[in-house]
Amino acid sequence: MDVVTYDDVHISFTPEEWALLTPSQKSLYKEVMLETYRNLTAVGYKWEDHNIEEHFQNSQIHGR
Repeated sequence: MDVVTYDDVHISFTPEEWALLTPSQKSLYKEVMLETYRNLTAVGYKWEDHNIEEHFQNSQIHGR
């Protein structure tokens, strides 16, 4: 069985792409990514390789 990494499940939008999403699509993105973070944490994913706070702050800046 192959190991699943954060990069395998992370989805990133450019500001231009994000602007094209509807409010319901943005909400779904937030819900799915939050669930992904929780699931990875539950199976012992080590977050020191990825700065979740920085990602969250960047998302807030871009209205995500």
